[in-house]
Amino acid sequence: MIIVTGATGQLGRRIVENLLTRVPAGRIGVSVRDPRKAQQLADQGVRVRQGSFTDPVGLAHAFEGATQVLVVSVDTMGDEAVRQHRAAVDAAVTAGARRILYTSHMGASASSRFQACRDHAATEEALRACGVPFTSLRNGFYAAGAMQFLAPALESGEIVLPADGPVSWTAHADLAEATAAVLADEGRFDGPTPPLTAAQAHTFDDIARLATAATGRAFTRTTAPDEQFVARLTGHGVPAEGAGRLLGVFAAARAGEFAAVDPTLAGLLGRPPRTLDEVLRTRLAAG
Repeated sequence: MIIVTGATGQLGRRIVENLLTRVPAGRIGVSVRDPRKAQQLADQGVRVRQGSFTDPVGLAHAFEGATQVLVVSVDTMGDEAVRQHRAAVDAAVTAGARRILYTSHMGASASSRFQACRDHAATEEALRACGVPFTSLRNGFYAAGAMQFLAPALESGEIVLPADGPVSWTAHADLAEATAAVLADEGRFDGPTPPLTAAQAHTFDDIARLATAATGRAFTRTTAPDEQFVARLTGHGVPAEGAGRLLGVFAAARAGEFAAVDPTLAGLLGRPPRTLDEVLRTRLAAG
């Protein structure tokens, strides 16, 4: 029984959909906060149980009978994120899982300039200490993040962001497909994987050129001072702590933390990963 957490989220749902093409539905279980949102999976024969990283009793029920548990990282940062990840790891150990997998990040490091990467590093330490074999999927930076940063410019044509560095923006769809391949081939990786990335790293200067080519409209890239970026976010209601953490993405990119590219993802997919240009054109076509 392979258990996938967060299976109604952007990454988790895609992982389960890909896993269904590789293993029988009866071998797949999902742990979700709201089982109603997973009804489509239940209709396909997937075991759906309610589970939350903040509810140990519910998590024990959701993980019952697991041989592998995939812990999909939560959409928060800081101590609370690490607490929740550790709770999921503990529950997987208690359930008797023989392998725990975790969606980490290519930049996972205790010294990262980006809070989420420090959280991933702390979770990986918990995995090393848990006594069960583990696989940490060092995912490339989600390309959806680049699209979110680009969104305000789609109307104005002006990309106004802090100084950055190259980032190997990688598609959710490719990472989900690769994760399903790893789950279906248990033990393929022990410990952290190599970076699971697209084939190229791009700066926002590059993204401006890609957007111009994709739309036929001129996109310009302007570097905003860090303080101005934070002030603009807080002026739009983003808490100061959250604004500082978003700035951390750019500080880490400037330091080269997300610049690596690696062929491992292509090997898992059996084809080249989607390019950022493809992701951008798909996003623009969707409106």
